[in-house]
Amino acid sequence: MEINQTRSFLLLGFTEDPDLQPLFFGMFLSLYLVTFAGNLAIILAIISDPHLYTPMYFFLSNLSFADIGFTSTTIPKMLWNIQTQSKVITYEGCIIQIFFFFVFGCLDILILSVMAYDRFVAICHPLHYMVIINPWVCGMLTLGSWCLSVTSSLLETLTVLRLSFCMNMKIPHFFCDLLEVLKLTCSDTLINNIVVYFVAIVLGVFPLFWIFFSYSQIFSSVLRISSARGKYKAFSTCGSHLFVVSLFYSTGLGVYLSSAVTSSSRTTLVASVMYTVVTPMLNPFIYSLRNRDMKGTLGRLLSRAPSLN
Repeated sequence: MEINQTRSFLLLGFTEDPDLQPLFFGMFLSLYLVTFAGNLAIILAIISDPHLYTPMYFFLSNLSFADIGFTSTTIPKMLWNIQTQSKVITYEGCIIQIFFFFVFGCLDILILSVMAYDRFVAICHPLHYMVIINPWVCGMLTLGSWCLSVTSSLLETLTVLRLSFCMNMKIPHFFCDLLEVLKLTCSDTLINNIVVYFVAIVLGVFPLFWIFFSYSQIFSSVLRISSARGKYKAFSTCGSHLFVVSLFYSTGLGVYLSSAVTSSSRTTLVASVMYTVVTPMLNPFIYSLRNRDMKGTLGRLLSRAPSLN
C-alpha cells in the first residue's frame, strides 16, 4: 500500500457545490460571531460586577472561555477555506487542531461537572456552602479541570504522531476530527482506539454519571422544600444547566461512542455541528436569560458601551 509523504489533508466540509458555499460561509460566520460575542459578554459581565464574584459565576466564566476556545479551534479555519476556495490543512495544522479541540472539549465537560457539584452543595448543603466551596477549592477544581484536559489531549495527540497515512488524505468533515483522521492511516490504530475510548469513558462517561448523581440528590432535596417559590427558583437554576448537559452529551459523546457501530460520515458531520457550534452559542442565552443578576449586569454593561465611543 502506498504511503503519502505529503504533509497536508483535505477538509471536504459540507458540500462541494460552489453555489452553496456563500450560504454556509454566511451561516457559520453568523453563528461564530454570536457565540464569540455572547460568551465574551458573559465573561466581561462577571468581571465587571463584584456581586457576581461567586463560585457559580466563576465556573460559568470558565465555561464561556472554554466555549470560545472550542469554536475558535474549528470555525475560523473552515471559514478561511471557504473564502479562499481551498480545502487544504497542513499536517501540523491538523495536529494542532486536534490538540486544542480536545483541550477545550474536555474542559467543557469537566467544568459542567464542577458546576453540577457546585449546585449540589448549594442546594443540598446550603449552610456549609461557603466552607466547602471556598476560593481555594474553586481554584483547585478549575486548575484540575485544565490539567486533566491538557493531559488527555496530549495522550490523544501524541498517539497520532506515530501514524503513517495512505494516499487518500480527504477528511469528510469541516475540521480535523480525530476519528476521521484515524480512518486514513495505514498504521495499526489499536493503541489510538484504546486511548480514544479510555478518554471518552474517564472524561465523558464518569462525569456524566457524576452529573446525574448530583442532580438526583438536588431534585430529592428540592422536592422537600415546602415553598413553591423556592422549588421554582431551584428548578429554574438547575434546569438550564441540565439542558446544556443533555444537548452537549447527546451529540458530542454520542458521536464518539457511535463510531464503533456506524461508518456514516454525514451523520457524524451533522451531530458535530450541534456540539461544536450550536451548544456553545446557546450557553450564554441559556445561562443569562433566566438569571436576573446576569441580565441586570449585561444590561448595564451594554448601556455603558455607547458612552465609551
